[in-house]
Amino acid sequence: MSLDSLPNPSLNLATICKLDLSNNNLQNIPESLTARLLNIVVLDVHSNQLRSLPNSIGCLSKLKLLNVSGNLLHLLPKTIENCRALEELNLNFNKLIQLPETIGYELLNLKKLSINSNKLLFLPRSISYLTSLKILDARLNCLRSLPEDLENLVNLEILNVSQNFQYLDSIPDSIGLLLSLVELDISYNKIKYLPDSLGCLNKLQKLCVEGNPLSSPPPEVVEHGLHAVKEYLCSKMNAGHQIPVKKKSWVGRLVKYGTFNVRNGAREEREAFILPDYTRSIDGLASPRYMGMFSPRRLFSYRNYFNN
Repeated sequence: MSLDSLPNPSLNLATICKLDLSNNNLQNIPESLTARLLNIVVLDVHSNQLRSLPNSIGCLSKLKLLNVSGNLLHLLPKTIENCRALEELNLNFNKLIQLPETIGYELLNLKKLSINSNKLLFLPRSISYLTSLKILDARLNCLRSLPEDLENLVNLEILNVSQNFQYLDSIPDSIGLLLSLVELDISYNKIKYLPDSLGCLNKLQKLCVEGNPLSSPPPEVVEHGLHAVKEYLCSKMNAGHQIPVKKKSWVGRLVKYGTFNVRNGAREEREAFILPDYTRSIDGLASPRYMGMFSPRRLFSYRNYFNN
């Protein structure tokens, strides 16, 4: 409807369970309006001009799906942590520079977190406490690293941190404790080494690594696919090949979790694997059309990195 603002209706907004305000020109959502949506379950405001969300969004205790993709958000209100029924949060295509530091401690029912195409430098450490999370899409950001403690993400099935380009150069050893992980996409980063613990991911079926300057595993291993990569990494752990002191604790945890036996239990299965391709053009990867736009800790000062 090309709305620039919202009216203040006199009807009882508590009767509304789903509200779709997408594809307008809204620059803000009134605090008073949000506070009255007491029974809202789905709120869709994607493709607007929102620069902030109202603090009263924390009143939406029954909200399960929030889609604010395709706006101009730089920050989220801390009160969003009060939306504890939230199961899906879509923040794609905004200008977010950080997430609330304690967001992971509160949104324990969250199953899908989409934060691609933003300006995030880090994910808060609390993200590792999202024990219900199944999908984490953080591609096309400026991530410098991932949280070290990932082992609590026991239900995570899909992790996509691709296309952070020159910023992301390593993956934490705790990746090997993501026991439910089925798909891992780390393509188009600056990663030189895959963690040895990755070889213990028994459920992993798809691994995308193209566009990285990988040296371990070597190219002759990578070209033989996922099974060969897992065998190589697991054999390195079995042999104790150059395991730094800080990694030894991860080896102990892997044994405790019962994942450090992939060589004995590996099956010859058809597993998808995307081979490195250093010549593939990446022009246009950041375009909304390519990404499927609008589909459903350390605190830094980011002003030095971004001008707008």
